[in-house]
Amino acid sequence: MRYFLELSYNGKHYHGWQNQPNAISVQEVLEKALSTLLRAEIQILGAGRTDSGVHAKQMYAHFDMEIMIDKNELIYKLNSFLPTDIAIHDIKIVNSDAHARFDAEQRSYEYWIVQQKDPFYTDFAYYLKANLNVDKMNEAATELLKHKDFQCFSKSNTDVKTYICDVKKAVWVQEKNKLVFYISADRFLRNMVRAIVGTLINVGMGKSSVEDVKKIIESKNRSNAGVSVPAHGLYLTEVLYPDAIYKNINE
Repeated sequence: MRYFLELSYNGKHYHGWQNQPNAISVQEVLEKALSTLLRAEIQILGAGRTDSGVHAKQMYAHFDMEIMIDKNELIYKLNSFLPTDIAIHDIKIVNSDAHARFDAEQRSYEYWIVQQKDPFYTDFAYYLKANLNVDKMNEAATELLKHKDFQCFSKSNTDVKTYICDVKKAVWVQEKNKLVFYISADRFLRNMVRAIVGTLINVGMGKSSVEDVKKIIESKNRSNAGVSVPAHGLYLTEVLYPDAIYKNINE
């Protein structure tokens, strides 16, 4: 039987989601916990790869198990067993061919900026003292909705087969002392959101224009875009799947 795990994590102490040979990852910690509690060699596959230091308010991963699982008992045991920076929220039975990565229809991210020193945001937002023209940043953000090829925002030397993404939302919102960038798309390239934020910050600081953003996207050249902002301000916030992947027994 195939199961979907819904979880969240603070990415500060992890070198991203995916297993790595010489660094701790969220995937590794979860696989060890599941394998210990279920007394079987469990491998999981996530909805995507978050980079080192990136947080997730909502992440999904799937794993297979031959027997029926008492989900409430397993959620309780996992949350007791796992470190405090990883939390399991739900376990759902899905169709045997359901895939946490390939069946995801939309993903959403937030990037947090604070412009005054705040100890409660030290590990959770990018502290940027510069004055920003948020209206110009939003004007430039709408340019993302007009394009599909985002090679200019992709990490170099990546193994992706296509740079095509359908960005459905891109907007900056001032929320009290925090400036938040909301972005949703069917898929994201590695480092894409952090590169976009860095590029839009340049617009907000008056270093580049809205027209420049259009030219950057059309150039398909990563060196033309802004620098990648720090990872600790980035959050994966939502992953959406079609209802058809869930088995009726789970309703």
